[in-house]
Amino acid sequence: MSRPIVVETVSALREQIRDWRLEGLGIAMVPTMGALHDGHISLVRMALASAERCVVSIFVNPAQFAPTEDLDKYPRQLARDLDRLAEAGAHLAFTPGVAEMYPTDFATRISVGGPSSGLESEFRPSFFDGVATVVAKLFLQAAPDHAIFGEKDYQQLCVVRQLCRDLDLPVDIIGAPTVRDAHGLAMSSRNAYLDEKGLAVARQFNVVLRRTAAALAAGADEAGATAEARQALIEAGFQKVDYVAARESLTLAPWRRDREGRLLAAAWLGTTRLIDNLEIPASM
Repeated sequence: MSRPIVVETVSALREQIRDWRLEGLGIAMVPTMGALHDGHISLVRMALASAERCVVSIFVNPAQFAPTEDLDKYPRQLARDLDRLAEAGAHLAFTPGVAEMYPTDFATRISVGGPSSGLESEFRPSFFDGVATVVAKLFLQAAPDHAIFGEKDYQQLCVVRQLCRDLDLPVDIIGAPTVRDAHGLAMSSRNAYLDEKGLAVARQFNVVLRRTAAALAAGADEAGATAEARQALIEAGFQKVDYVAARESLTLAPWRRDREGRLLAAAWLGTTRLIDNLEIPASM
């Protein structure tokens, strides 16, 4: 089991990428904030299937966190992450510090419209600006041919695709199916915050969403079905539901029954906020 090369600076990253390019090797990238779980490892495997070299970034991006959010609490376990990347076969881990990514004179921020509107943006107004800025930087730093993003963060995936289209960034964005545990709970770094009681409640999230997606596909009224889903989540033990909403799959515009749909939701268990989404099956 060979361990990945670990670099902390943009110059070292670019030097290694240049060497691989001289060998004619393709590059695939998996941007992460660390605390790697099986979902992340599935992204690494997809990256390895799409290119000869896999670069994984591990950077807890402060620009994605509002002052009231869990930046300091977010799990950081670099040694364990590197062990997991070694097992998965990743070739390089890019682990910059905040000063490397955002030097003291940093003054640029990227804002993406379109799919960033609504849903997460209503509750985390600066989130997607932070995502777009750091992803653009990573793509310019590593110049990958492909980048792999999980569908669990579905709105983020749509935003990254819009970013690349609008700025002509030559990176092929590959969406990877959500990895779930045996109970259907979507893998998330924030699941680590939950005790056994909390996990039992969290595992009802996908159950409610599957029932709601099926009802919508069968012709149920959207407003009524999503209201029932919010109530079902509260009854299951969630303290607060930020949203349950149906959207068009490609644009995240309001859903029309003649378009591919996605059901997206965010809900709170104590101080832990979980998100999930499911495809709305096509009507028969």
